[in-house]
Amino acid sequence: MWVFDTFTLSLLLAGLMVVLWISEWIPVYLTALLPLLLAVPFGLLTPKDLAQCYGDANIFLFFGGFVMALALEKWGVHEQVARRIIAIVGDKKSNILLGFILSTGLISMWISNTATALLMLPMAVAVVEAMPPAHRQSRFAVFLMLSIAYAANIGGVGTLIGSPPNTQMASILAENFQIEISFLDWMKIGMPLAIVLLLVMFFIFRAFLGSERKDVFALHFHTLPWSKAQKRVLWIFSMVAGLWIFREAIGSLFHIHYRDENAAILGALAMFLIPNGEEGKQKILRWSDTEKLPWGILLLFGGGLALAAVLEKNDVLKYLASSFESFHGLGLVTAIVILTALAIFVSEVLSNLAMVTLFIPVVGIFAQQTGLPLIPLAMALTLGASLAFMMPVGTPPNAIVFGSGFLRIKDMMRFGFLLNIISLVLISLFVLLFL
Repeated sequence: MWVFDTFTLSLLLAGLMVVLWISEWIPVYLTALLPLLLAVPFGLLTPKDLAQCYGDANIFLFFGGFVMALALEKWGVHEQVARRIIAIVGDKKSNILLGFILSTGLISMWISNTATALLMLPMAVAVVEAMPPAHRQSRFAVFLMLSIAYAANIGGVGTLIGSPPNTQMASILAENFQIEISFLDWMKIGMPLAIVLLLVMFFIFRAFLGSERKDVFALHFHTLPWSKAQKRVLWIFSMVAGLWIFREAIGSLFHIHYRDENAAILGALAMFLIPNGEEGKQKILRWSDTEKLPWGILLLFGGGLALAAVLEKNDVLKYLASSFESFHGLGLVTAIVILTALAIFVSEVLSNLAMVTLFIPVVGIFAQQTGLPLIPLAMALTLGASLAFMMPVGTPPNAIVFGSGFLRIKDMMRFGFLLNIISLVLISLFVLLFL
């Protein structure tokens, strides 16, 4: 009779979930339920730990964002905005792609990449749905969806506030190693890296578009009047975006502390409580409208967090961290390349925030023991953790966009792997050149 310890069982569960996510032998959302089925019976997590994973605050951020996106779609607000984006950048498919990549990337530098993906996805869906049905599975539709996820990830590394791992790294270095990373310090490397990656991604997608890149998008640009319902939806959506963008300023001014998910839930509740102005006292959304919500994505994200918790609680991550001891003879260049690669590919199945939280202290000790500079090593790890492009569970924007239904995991893996390798090279170069 085979008897496995929890360490081995954790590795087996992780391997099984990764294989099932890649192969899609069963729906990816069902794979995300495996920790719920197996973690407690096999002693990998306590019921409380498991509940915290599937009830994580980011799941409610997703829920609130999905509800607002549903209201945008129901009343055609996203189509109004999409028309205006296309009118500005031009009607060729390659131009539309560039417009969405730059818009998403620049927004993501200033608000969370998760919130950015929630803001931009309904607009991209509106563009795809305006295409003739026979063209909705075209390369352009795939690249437009990928551009939202990938540009949100890339933009998030541009500033210190663009993605939670950035501020987490700065906090750990300040608290544990008395090293201060200022907003400007981060931007000196994060901003140019983000801009270069956004442009590289565009040219890769443009090349793979082939003959489609010259296609003119057949959407009529005549101005449509805004209805009362559209104005109210847009007002609520803008209010939540403002709460996301100016969270620190609002918190300081009114002496309150709120998080992104609080603002998202406020917006979702407003959609159910405020009349639409079109049909008497009917609200903007009814609960029956939520049948269209991508509930599976909430399970997918919860499953990814649960897998990360399993790996942490059962010392798999500690084992990985201990492997750094064998790197003591490495030079700075080799150490940066290894750390960046580790961060990128481990973050495909582990929360990027968890990756930074667990490994930055280890990297700090490693730097002290070897005499290597800590800031380049920490930056390489943190930047790599946010640039996982292959799996839906790799980053929140990946999960959000995968829920659109326009992508297969094979699409995300194919182009995600290419961008992973490019990111590995560029992060290594930028860290060595700018730090």
